[in-house]
Amino acid sequence: MKQRFLKILLLLLMGVIFISSCAFFSPDGEVKGSRMVSRGVAQAGGHFNYGEALQKAIYFYEAQQAGPLPEWNRVEWRGDATMQDAVLGGWYDAGDHVKFNLPMAYTASMLQWAIYEYGAALADAGQLEILKRNVKFTLDYLANCWDGNTYIYQIGDGGNDHSWWGPVEVIHLEQQAGNRPAYSASHGLSAVMAQTAAALALGHHIFGDTVYLQKAEQLFARADADRSDENYTAASGFYNSWSGPIDELMWAAIWLYIATGDASYLTKAESYVPLLNRQGQTEDIEYQWGHCWDDVHYGGLLLLAKLTGKQEYIDFVHMHLDWWVDGAKGYTPGGLAWLDQWGSLRYATTAAFLAFVYSDWSGADPQKAQVYREFAEKQINYALGMNERNGSYVVGFGENAPQHPHHRTSHGSWADSQSVPPYHRHILYGALVGGPDQSGNYTDDISNYQTNEVACDYNAGFVGALAKMYDFYGGQPLADFPPPEPRTHYEDDEFFTEACLNASGSNFTEVKVLVNNRSAWPARVINDLRFRYFIDLSEVFAAGYTVNDITISTNYVEFPVTITGPVHYAGNIYYVEVKFNDGTQIYPGGQSEYAGEIQMRIAAPSGTSFWDPTNDPSYQGLPLSSTEITKTPNIPVYDGTTLIFGVEPDGTQPTPTPTPTSTPTPTPTPTPTPTPTPTPTPTPTPTPTPTPTPTPTPTPTGEYTLISLPFTYDGAGEYYWKTDQFSSDPNDWSRYVNSWNLDLLEINGTDYANVWVAQHQIPAASDGYWYIHYKASYSWSHVEIK
Repeated sequence: MKQRFLKILLLLLMGVIFISSCAFFSPDGEVKGSRMVSRGVAQAGGHFNYGEALQKAIYFYEAQQAGPLPEWNRVEWRGDATMQDAVLGGWYDAGDHVKFNLPMAYTASMLQWAIYEYGAALADAGQLEILKRNVKFTLDYLANCWDGNTYIYQIGDGGNDHSWWGPVEVIHLEQQAGNRPAYSASHGLSAVMAQTAAALALGHHIFGDTVYLQKAEQLFARADADRSDENYTAASGFYNSWSGPIDELMWAAIWLYIATGDASYLTKAESYVPLLNRQGQTEDIEYQWGHCWDDVHYGGLLLLAKLTGKQEYIDFVHMHLDWWVDGAKGYTPGGLAWLDQWGSLRYATTAAFLAFVYSDWSGADPQKAQVYREFAEKQINYALGMNERNGSYVVGFGENAPQHPHHRTSHGSWADSQSVPPYHRHILYGALVGGPDQSGNYTDDISNYQTNEVACDYNAGFVGALAKMYDFYGGQPLADFPPPEPRTHYEDDEFFTEACLNASGSNFTEVKVLVNNRSAWPARVINDLRFRYFIDLSEVFAAGYTVNDITISTNYVEFPVTITGPVHYAGNIYYVEVKFNDGTQIYPGGQSEYAGEIQMRIAAPSGTSFWDPTNDPSYQGLPLSSTEITKTPNIPVYDGTTLIFGVEPDGTQPTPTPTPTSTPTPTPTPTPTPTPTPTPTPTPTPTPTPTPTPTPTPTPTGEYTLISLPFTYDGAGEYYWKTDQFSSDPNDWSRYVNSWNLDLLEINGTDYANVWVAQHQIPAASDGYWYIHYKASYSWSHVEIK
């Protein structure tokens, strides 16, 4: 009886193991088998809603989409962007707008590995098709970067891109006007070519696209023949191929084997193993780092262990994961296995994904599988909120989540400034931030691109690990996600006027009007931007004059305009319409760009004294001083003839959420350009646009306060600062000093007020410090040291 019971138990266990290994996909990615039962309700042992976390982590990629957005894109604050790129599509890398193909292809590979391993869980969570369409969006881009001979491996210049802080939808109007540089080569790109081959091979396996396979094989063959990264130069300083191309070649060969069943690819993959980098001076394959965009041999050897069952590969996986279980370079007090200051959570969550994949393998050592599984769960739960600060590291998820990720478009600045506005206008749902330092310290600061950066590769392994956590514990993705964004801040009006009384006399009124474009849903330019100033001419008619006796003139016009009127509105109410001429570029891109100013005089005949502006609808609420300016709804703004801001005299207001005027952009023919040398572009001095700024106590004369960079200050006063953090690198144009509306900005005895200057152009003092004397008279005075 006992033997019979043991046999039955053994058969049941074998059945469970068999079923757990039978989730597989047809060429189009349909789930044909599943280890899953429905997980709509969280199971015992789970600490978070893993369905929601998974849903949001995938959604993040829609915020990163470049080029013409697909109809299914759900991000209400994103629009078409970089439409003149040599190849459209793909993902913007991080909080910037460069398309770096090495981390992009890595990300596409990792997300597809998640589908390969946990497609059933993704399907059960309702996220499989969503993830697949996001991946395919970028696979199409990667495929189009290869024409059979030349490969475009990067679009956008990193240094140039990082020197500007604004939404991507208007980047073509900034210093990157026109075609952004496309960097390409036919040879010497082995790492990025092989990584792309891996992504496309997976794409063939999941989507059944034969073009993906054809290009994957071509890219792999070229990369293998070259085995060189000598022409991979444009990404230097951003995404260097530190590990060389051998790991990517092995990785690509593995996925080509899985995609095709051609055993020669498996043989090829194993042939690279002796060529992999070693751990220090030992004979061991390097095992003390993490699977990442630069080095994929960790995951590659895990796949070889599963595919071949060879002990040498299994031993490596054990050695690597044991090192992670021991804390990598040490655990933080809250339990994060910490590896590096750049994206500490990215490494730990990707290690968790590898640990899950191994633990689910039928050939895994049972005891180690349990240890690795527990380690992986702790790392994912740490990221979701079980940590030193009892706070999530995923934007828009859980308690005490990051509010200020280092991400230009979600911040929504109109002033080319990380401090304007002081909050993020959009929630970058699902983005995993870099994470804490080795002591567990974390600051939610937009300027901290180590702890608060986000990136496509940061979420890449995280998505797969979350799919496994959902497999274990379930959870419920949110219905009606994402919710509409509330626009409750003063600054959330996208287009509006600010005005004040500029001058007045017995027969005239002169007003200063600034038309603002602070658009962010999405950022955009209106081609037919206008405003109307409403006047009541009752006293004119009572004095025996007509509308034809009223003259309109200008004292200052920042951009070319066409002025019409006075035009009859109703009764004795008329308006003067000011239209910015077609092609005027008022956009949320900087102090000089986001507002257009006009000083306009409306006058009765000279020598008369009946003029009375106090009954004019647009005069109501205006500050009576030219040094003050305020937002006013009484000077409405129009997109053509459509009211988009303000209130007309009869009470007419804009309809909710007006649709922006869009201008189709033709698709260009790809024309790769050579690598340019970045050149700094000075920022012109803008017309002042006040922003409320707290006023600190002025620094006593001669007492210099030590500051850390980056540093920004707005406001009046006289201050003395010093720093030892200026860049002295003569090739570094990304570190600069810029200012406007200052009386003085003296650095080591030279005045740099109201100019752009690279830091390396300013000599240090003899003691190694830069001494800064700031003096300004206005609340809108500004200095930024980046």
